[in-house]
Amino acid sequence: MRVLRLGMLQFGAVRGKEENLAKIKSLIKSSEADLILLPEYSMGNIVGASPKDLLTIAEPIDGPFVEGLASVAREYSTYLIAGIFEKVGNGVYNTAVVVSPSGDLVGRYRKVHLFDAYSYRESDYFLAGNEPSPIINVGKAKVAVAICFDIRFPELFRIYALSGAELVAVPSAWFRGPLKEETLAFLARARAHENTIYLALSVQYSKDFTGRSMVVDPLGVVVADLGIGEKYAEVPIDLDYIDEARKILPVLKLRREDVYKKAGLRWTS
Repeated sequence: MRVLRLGMLQFGAVRGKEENLAKIKSLIKSSEADLILLPEYSMGNIVGASPKDLLTIAEPIDGPFVEGLASVAREYSTYLIAGIFEKVGNGVYNTAVVVSPSGDLVGRYRKVHLFDAYSYRESDYFLAGNEPSPIINVGKAKVAVAICFDIRFPELFRIYALSGAELVAVPSAWFRGPLKEETLAFLARARAHENTIYLALSVQYSKDFTGRSMVVDPLGVVVADLGIGEKYAEVPIDLDYIDEARKILPVLKLRREDVYKKAGLRWTS
């Protein structure tokens, strides 16, 4: 039986990077997880900041904030995924890093779909990534990464499922608003169910963001919901259940690529 112990950290980042690292360490102080998932914007709160402000907060991928995350990964002998502001030249990417238990950077994903919706323009702040996440061996699991607004684009998650991902980790900063929590839940359940994969969302919680971090199983059932507040929880994930779910719901096998190609669409593994 392959079980991944997944740590889910829900907190509200502040502007100070050192304060955020201290909060992360405080909340996960008793962790026994194989993998800890942190939210998007873990490096800092940029609500109300200008694009110029963001440039002063952002760091290169090998900067002190990622080194701080690496120190946490080494201390707890765990993989860690977190959202950072990656400075490249005069631009910034909304990036998720994957750090190994030895503190090495073993994966990076730059957010592909920027949040230019609901009167917000993330593209004023960030450059868009141009590649899907690699599939990363995280202990016992094959993991891919998406970030927040990406969850509204099923194509990305189908690519991950066809590429062998068993869990898609989704660091998020889901803005509050009418029915936004309900929207987050049905999107998460849909992406997991239609691909028969696990999906995990770690979401910022503050006056600006919803919280409601969750883990969804391959049949779209929410198996953990952190609700509101700053907190940390560990959720065991039975990776072998994916095979069982795919026997019940063989949607990946029942795809009709012959039909899709007629419409000019192409899905490949």
